[in-house]
Amino acid sequence: MTSDPANTSIAPAITLDDLPLRDDLRGQTPYGAPQMAVPVALNVNENTHPVPDEVADDIADAVSRALREVNRYPDREFTELREGFAAYLGHGLVAEQIWAANGSNEVLQHVLQAFAGPGRTAFGFAPTYSMYRLLARGVGSAWLTGTPGPGFELDPEDAARQVAEARPDIVFLCAPNNPTGTPLSLDVVEAVYEATDGIVIVDEAYREFAPRDEPSALTLLDGRPRLAVSRTMSKAFAFAGARVGYLAADPAFVDALRLVRLPYHLSALTQAAASAALRHADTMLRTVDEIVEQRDRMSATLEALGYSVYRSWSNFVLFGGVTDPSRTWAALRDRGILVRDVGIPGHLRVTAGTEEETTAFLEALAEIGN
Repeated sequence: MTSDPANTSIAPAITLDDLPLRDDLRGQTPYGAPQMAVPVALNVNENTHPVPDEVADDIADAVSRALREVNRYPDREFTELREGFAAYLGHGLVAEQIWAANGSNEVLQHVLQAFAGPGRTAFGFAPTYSMYRLLARGVGSAWLTGTPGPGFELDPEDAARQVAEARPDIVFLCAPNNPTGTPLSLDVVEAVYEATDGIVIVDEAYREFAPRDEPSALTLLDGRPRLAVSRTMSKAFAFAGARVGYLAADPAFVDALRLVRLPYHLSALTQAAASAALRHADTMLRTVDEIVEQRDRMSATLEALGYSVYRSWSNFVLFGGVTDPSRTWAALRDRGILVRDVGIPGHLRVTAGTEEETTAFLEALAEIGN
């Protein structure tokens, strides 16, 4: 028997407003930058250099071997990977001080799940990485913002004062900062840590692009059990699509994260791929010097074009003096180039890509004018 199309009714489409969504999520929009198929994508701070063939082959072999046992659950403690991260970071760190997850966002989410939540607060100096606020909201915590000094940089005494007044449960310090690229001195980390009884997270996602003679916040971990330093493989390691982030902290801090993680949260394939990439750290990081060269070239050329450029220790450049960011963004897009409008009036942010990508961006911007 066939159905009668005349008797077929289609249920009306519903919206978020029709669902019993949490009140604090109503009216919100998901995080994300525009995704478009363009020749030059310089909008999400990826390492635009491909993974070297010899490394890709080794990763593929490691994943292939892991596939033979994918019927079994993975190592819940991802022991080999933690040992690899500890060796890579150095500073006398051991596996018991390492945590990892599916991207540094999930690492930070674990921290918030363990130490934040309803009735608690998280704090950051705006502008900073917008996911901090979203992650805090996701666990029901209030988000508090502090104010940086000139050039978006932080003064230790002023930063500590603001944190002491806000009395947050968690403080995010982005070093170097995203979206500004500005460096963060260890004096700020020390001062903020002393100003709070809460957790202090130093997000070093772009650490590999900073001057090599500048110390990492990893040097401050000893004797500071409320301090954690997070990293990612997405940037310098050109591993954004693999989604692997990690942190270093006191072993007790790491134990706290076990209380909130999902069982077997890192797949066997992810563990195999990341461990293989770490074995080739020197090769994977060879592009860093070239990226820094293009970043500095970009900064110098932007200044010559009349824009204001902020000091950057990252793989991107924030530049101001843009008369109409929306118009400039659209004009670059029409020329096949994506940059990021981060919502700071008069500013745009651009990733340092390959030499060819950087040239394409600079030539297009000079053609567009301001």
